[in-house]
Amino acid sequence: MIAIDPLSPTERLDLGAPSAQTDLWERVRQGTAMPDLDNERVRKWEQWYASKPDYVQRMTERGGRYLFHIIEEVNKRGLPTELALLPFIESAFNPQAMSSAKASGMWQFVPATGRDFSLRQNVFRDDRRDVLASTRAALDYLQTLHGMFDDWQLALAAYNWGQGNVQRAINNNRKAGRATDYDSLRLPDETRNYLPKLQAVKNLVLRPEAFGLALPPLQNHPYFVSVGLERDIDLDLAARLAGLPLDEFKQLNPQMNKPVILAAGTPQVLLPYDNANRFVRALGQHRGSLASWTAWVAPKTVKPAEAARMVGMSEAQLRSINNIPRGMLVKAGSTLLVPRSEHRADDVSEHIADHAMLSLAPDRPPLRRVSFKAGKKGDSVAAVARRYRVSPAMVARWNDTRAGARFKPGQSVVVMLASKPGKARPALTRVASKASAKSGAKVRAKVSAKVATPKRMGKPTATARSRATNN
Repeated sequence: MIAIDPLSPTERLDLGAPSAQTDLWERVRQGTAMPDLDNERVRKWEQWYASKPDYVQRMTERGGRYLFHIIEEVNKRGLPTELALLPFIESAFNPQAMSSAKASGMWQFVPATGRDFSLRQNVFRDDRRDVLASTRAALDYLQTLHGMFDDWQLALAAYNWGQGNVQRAINNNRKAGRATDYDSLRLPDETRNYLPKLQAVKNLVLRPEAFGLALPPLQNHPYFVSVGLERDIDLDLAARLAGLPLDEFKQLNPQMNKPVILAAGTPQVLLPYDNANRFVRALGQHRGSLASWTAWVAPKTVKPAEAARMVGMSEAQLRSINNIPRGMLVKAGSTLLVPRSEHRADDVSEHIADHAMLSLAPDRPPLRRVSFKAGKKGDSVAAVARRYRVSPAMVARWNDTRAGARFKPGQSVVVMLASKPGKARPALTRVASKASAKSGAKVRAKVSAKVATPKRMGKPTATARSRATNN
């Protein structure tokens, strides 16, 4: 069979040539170069995979879409082919995988490390899921780690745990006079199992029959080619022109977050050979618009209902397509996906395609700070809460105390109240506690004209820490 590469139409790829018929698994076997591990953890994972032949079959068939490209890139860089097997243990070769630590894609990049290696993540796309971009970034990262540690086992441990953590473990061993190789380091359980899992997959590929498994045959030629895009195009239309089910189209092009491909940010799609040729022909013959969506930048902070009216769509549709939860405002400068119209018919610019972000804020009234002195006999937190119709827990939080506590006589008490619309500067008010009212005492409350937002109330909470991969 002769196939045409749409990127190089003068070249013909002979898929029936002997080199194309070579078993791709054999290329993996011939290129392995890392030292082997041989321990109980490896045997445990060998048994685990051997006991799940259906899982191994699905995983290797799915990996067949991407493995030729990865091996080609690994070979070009002169790297050991074991690295081409990493997606087996990272994501089971699922380019849309997402971990609880927010690691995404076939190579499982967390957001920060993805940005470090030029994987854009915005409203329209997440390059951590892009087959070509994420493979390039993963191999760049692995080479960087190998340059740091001069040891593939330590480099792989750092890929899983973070180079800063591995370096600290090495430093700790040095201080204690212990060896600093992979086996000697104190590692978390996940990282301690990481290399044994890779070794088990390597052993399975080297000798599948020893584990009662049969790997699906993979021919030594590309599964997909890149086809250039010059115009924005709806995702479902691109799949139809290529003659592919949408699900299968997304397996090769999983980076899109929205139902449209922006040519300025994603100038190519990946397609199997036959479908690539079909797509090129069908695209040239297509009449009518290619994209029904475009980008709109909010000129001011607006409610979703107002934004929907401005762009001519229902609020429900705008919320759904842009993942806007209820009770939130769309902040000025945010980019939304909206239908094309007579006045919004242009393709999305490169700047927006690369940098579009959605910023939301709670749709709550601003707060004003009210402070006063507790009466001569003091006030309870509960009494203040009843007086201002707020919860005791909130009063306690604003004043750094307990919900069941009492304020001392003359102690400064703070409450946060919703600002009344139309009043630029709140007036001074008089507030008397139950105790002071009986004694005839009057307590002047100071009302700050400064408007606070809900997030400023009380003591700041500790920020959540994500798993670091770099430091």
